Parts: sequence; structure tokens; C-alpha cells
Amino acid sequence: MMARNTVNEKESELMEKLVTVNRVAKVVKGGRRFGFSALVVVGDGKGRVGYGTGKAREVPDAVRKATDQAKRSLIRIPLREGRTLHHDVTMRLSAGKVVLRAAPPGTGIIAGGPMRAVFEVLGIHDVVSKSLGTSNPQNMVRATIEALRAVMSPRQIAHKRGKKVGEIVAHRDGDTLSEKTYD
Repeated sequence: MMARNTVNEKESELMEKLVTVNRVAKVVKGGRRFGFSALVVVGDGKGRVGYGTGKAREVPDAVRKATDQAKRSLIRIPLREGRTLHHDVTMRLSAGKVVLRAAPPGTGIIAGGPMRAVFEVLGIHDVVSKSLGTSNPQNMVRATIEALRAVMSPRQIAHKRGKKVGEIVAHRDGDTLSEKTYD
């Protein structure tokens, strides 16, 4: 019974944002049958985010299905100081291209609707982003999530290259190791 309580506590701290609801029609012999398609993003505000889509005859059922799928697809994104990205990212997915840039404190979230929803539930406070190509909310959310998957922390990069974190971070602000040794 203890395990069930911890699962409910983890789910209760997740934020859900409904990005879009579409009415879809299926043409049948007697006319059209209408249904609804929903796109939802879910996150904990601390670096985890996921998205999901759901289709049903009624809006609440579609939103519930999308939310369940989003909770199952949560991924962890490393954040710099818990407020922005570690580095700039450009990602192309289908017809969409997104550009995400790290920003200094106080910048806020500069992003369009679907991308803004992803950043808010993820817990990013300062980011500048641009969506090029598509304005389809599903493609924008998918491209944004893929771009966020490409973000790596200095610790991950240092481990991958076999270096120390200090050697990686020293280059971040334009400093080089040779300049640091002459100070």
C-alpha cells in the first residue's frame, strides 16, 4: 500500500496543460460522425516533460487519454541553474524547425503557444525560441521535445569526452584554459 501512495504523490505534483483540441469528422453512410482530438503536455516543473495525444467521441475522454499517454512518455531534461537550457539547440523534425536559446535571468519565456506550454510545465523560466516552418501544434511540440532531448549537461559532455567538468565549463563563457592560467 505504501507504493501506491508514492505513485499518487508523484502524479499529483505533475502539471498538465491542454495545448489544443481539434474536432475531427468521419464520413459514414448516414452523414458525419464527429470526434475530438486533444494534445496535452505534462511536466513536474523540475526538468521532466512529456506529451500525448488522444482521440475520443467526447472532449473529456480525449483529454484523459492524452494525459495518460503524456504521463507514460515523461523524459528528464538537464536544466542550467534550474531555470534555462545549458546550450543553444536547433532541431528539424518533419516540416518543423525549432531554435532554442539559453537566456540570462529575467528574460522570461519568449515562445509561441505550443512551445510556451512545453517550457512552462518543464520548469524553464528563461528561454528564447523560434518555430520555423510549421505552425501545426503537434509538430511544434514534437520538434520542441526532440530539441530538448538533444540538450546535454556539462557533466554528461565531460563524461562522454573523458574530461573534467571544469574543463568543459571553462569554455562556456568564451574563456579558454590558456587565458585562465595567465590570470
